[in-house]
Amino acid sequence: MTSGTDGAPATGTRPAAEVRGAVGATYLAFIATGFAFASWASRIPQVRDHFRLDPAQLGLVLLAIAAGSLIALPLSGVLVSHLGSRRTVRLMAVLDGVALLVVSAGFLLGVPVVVVGLFLFGFGQGAWDVAMNVQGALAERRLGRAIMPRFHAGFSVGTVAGALTGAAMVALRVPVSAHLLVVGVLVAVVVPFGVRRFLPDHDHEPATASALEAAPGPTAVRLHALRAWREPRTVLIGVFVLTFAFAEGTGNDWTSVALIDGYRLPASLGTLGFAVFLAAMTAGRWFGPGLLDRHGRVVVIRVMAGLAVLGVALFVFGQLPVVAFLGLVLWGVGTSLGFPVGMSAGADEPAMAAPRVSVIASVGYCAFLGGPPLVGFLGDHVGVLRAVVVVAALLALAVAITGVTRPPAAAGSTPDPAG
Repeated sequence: MTSGTDGAPATGTRPAAEVRGAVGATYLAFIATGFAFASWASRIPQVRDHFRLDPAQLGLVLLAIAAGSLIALPLSGVLVSHLGSRRTVRLMAVLDGVALLVVSAGFLLGVPVVVVGLFLFGFGQGAWDVAMNVQGALAERRLGRAIMPRFHAGFSVGTVAGALTGAAMVALRVPVSAHLLVVGVLVAVVVPFGVRRFLPDHDHEPATASALEAAPGPTAVRLHALRAWREPRTVLIGVFVLTFAFAEGTGNDWTSVALIDGYRLPASLGTLGFAVFLAAMTAGRWFGPGLLDRHGRVVVIRVMAGLAVLGVALFVFGQLPVVAFLGLVLWGVGTSLGFPVGMSAGADEPAMAAPRVSVIASVGYCAFLGGPPLVGFLGDHVGVLRAVVVVAALLALAVAITGVTRPPAAAGSTPDPAG
């Protein structure tokens, strides 16, 4: 089994050096978006305290990121098909950099400006996410082996780096505005240069006038996008991704707050807990491809989801900080493969990769829309720590529908051993 690959060797279609360059550029795209996100997420407790937000109000502020992403995601399939993944990532990296500058200014000017910045940030993250996953699926097919989880491990590396940097900034009492200002400039400058070695989105680009005339036009691209929304497998994969996105997003947004409020830990240890969660996800994504190649998507994901449920239970009911940190490790490892496996499953058939990944991401990101206010609402009634138990219920749904990630017989992939 290969997680979304077609078994084609890198040589013969693309020179090995070109594919290696694309793999490196794809890693950079994943790392950078993770670093940008975690740089913001690591300062959420300080933003909450600065503006004196209760859990429900904080959830509504965080909703701005999800709203921006959900507007971007349905458009991303068409955007990537027209501009290509390289140009899309470049444009969205610049947008995210500008958005962080707006958030930085908003910390001084007020909550409405922060919300505008977060909306722009979410829009950039959403389209960037689809574009880099399309490029990752292409590199995966060219390599002929599973690598998508490792690209997502790159995202986790970026989030760990961003979280640790954020923890250091908190400990050194660096202002939130100064921290995010520097990160915004770095993202807007480094990423557009770093992704120049992306592969073309089509394996055989039109080279002649007749080929150009035969290439799909805007109408065909839009029809492909609409068709993807009517495919039951694609929509179910989106629901599958939604459950893991909720588990991952809750860990990103609420673990530090839950540790600070629920276990009475200082802010630096709360942020460290966030970093532990991200480090566990990174390890799961880095070592996961070997398990996927050996045992198949379905078996591996079901076992991992079980680990995540156990981890959430330990985090919520462990009573001791050390048990909660152990729960964060299991929670992070257990949720590590769901999102990348869903993206690979959506790109099993190359011709429909962009519209299907766009649909899957659109459905999946509903978790980021509904997650923050849901946890915030529950947190107002039972406390943030107890509220995150809802993650376990959604992961049970993930176990029930994991079979939808099996590669279709016509996708050209080696059959999944689990299926």
